[in-house]
Amino acid sequence: MKLLKYIFVFLTINFGALAIGSWLMANGPQTIWYQDLNKAPWTPPGWVFGAAWTLIMICFSVYMGYLYKVVPKAKLIRLFGIQFILNIIWNYIFFNQHLIGLGLLTIVLLTIIVAKFLYDYIKVLTFKSILILPYLIWLCIATSLNAYILLNN
Repeated sequence: MKLLKYIFVFLTINFGALAIGSWLMANGPQTIWYQDLNKAPWTPPGWVFGAAWTLIMICFSVYMGYLYKVVPKAKLIRLFGIQFILNIIWNYIFFNQHLIGLGLLTIVLLTIIVAKFLYDYIKVLTFKSILILPYLIWLCIATSLNAYILLNN
């Protein structure tokens, strides 16, 4: 029962982060600024972003629920907090402030933190570590999209 409780808590926090990030970017993807950018040819259609983030946050919440049961809390919460902040502020930096270079730095740091989760805890969760892969893969794609925009605008 504790596992379900932990998963629910992380679902609430993670979807809260998505809501805050969405609020901070305002209408970012619909703005003239974003529409006029030269975007990567592999940029997915808009609906993919919502579907991807929903799947990512469900998987990441389950991953965190399992981790929270079995590892020391202080380091885990510290890593989670850094990830949480970086995830939220990227939206503000990139879409609201149009700071593409700082956005790239932020998303690279976020990718490193998520990779650190995998590296630090793969021996603890073994096959359950697959749950963090959608997040890591998506961040690699998002990083490439941000880098393309920086280099081509």
